[in-house]
Amino acid sequence: MQRQALQGVTPAVLAERTGMPLPDARKIVSAVHRDRPVDGPVPGVRRASLDALRALFEVPSLAVESEQASEVDPFRKLVVRTGDGELIETVRIPLEKAGRFSVCVSSQVGCALACAFCATGRLGLRRNLEAWEIVEQVRLVRRGITEGRVHGVVFQGMGEPLANLDRVLEAIAVMSDPSALAIDARAITVCTSGLPSGIRRLASEAPRVRLGLSLGSALGGGARRSLMPIDRAHPLSEVIDAAVEHARATGHAPLWAITLLDGVNDGDDDARALARLARDFAERAGVRPRISVIPYNAIGGDDPFRRASAARETAFRDTAREHGAFTHRRYSGGADVAAACGQLAARR
Repeated sequence: MQRQALQGVTPAVLAERTGMPLPDARKIVSAVHRDRPVDGPVPGVRRASLDALRALFEVPSLAVESEQASEVDPFRKLVVRTGDGELIETVRIPLEKAGRFSVCVSSQVGCALACAFCATGRLGLRRNLEAWEIVEQVRLVRRGITEGRVHGVVFQGMGEPLANLDRVLEAIAVMSDPSALAIDARAITVCTSGLPSGIRRLASEAPRVRLGLSLGSALGGGARRSLMPIDRAHPLSEVIDAAVEHARATGHAPLWAITLLDGVNDGDDDARALARLARDFAERAGVRPRISVIPYNAIGGDDPFRRASAARETAFRDTAREHGAFTHRRYSGGADVAAACGQLAARR
């Protein structure tokens, strides 16, 4: 029988699957996430619990294929190799307060959604990541931090998190467990291209976690569909309905992101549509969305898009503000090492 990965379970799950007392499970999980050995005696843990542990669980690892530090800003990208030879990417993101970092994690190898402005979307989907493989990305980044700590996690790396929601929820439970990574669930954000059922389930099963939504275009229909094929199956109106339900259930304002593409979605009509969408959302949900405008990052090859000019970006934001939607410009760092938004494609 294949043993399970210990990094992917909480103390409660470990106790349930082995029959060991919960206090023993907490000590074992704590030891693992503090990189202490569990293949020998663990202080305060019964021998019977350790025997049950070793019969059913192991501590596998991921390998860092390469690590690149940006020369422009403090972003750092890890290319990580899985046990079956697949490559995924993880990014260490510096936060405003010194010594605090967020980790941008991947949830799948590749992605099936094929968003036109995303390098990962060109890869297709190879497989889902297991919960422990998601958790291990955070652990790998944490080991490289000599001063400071991991403050938050954002599911915005390779893959669509809500298409692998079982494993994502398991990973979140481990990340936020006090005996494991002890990251406040309110500092964890799950970003989606728009899967309504997953948004509703996220609200129900992880209500403290925040929701991020990639818009592509607020005009919906053909404009959004040309950028994000998922709109054919789940039109923007359905996605917004689910996001309204999420906000009502959790009290959290969602994070909306729109990547500005020159001549594609950066016009005044686009800005006015964004403002209408935000006003309607606020009236229905009782909270305003937090809107990020993201400069486009080139994805190489036959890239059909260009970044909107600084003047056009300013005009877009001004028009949105004049019509009642307040935006901020998201700094998307690490572009010189292909670590910025939309650039993750598992390059060695």
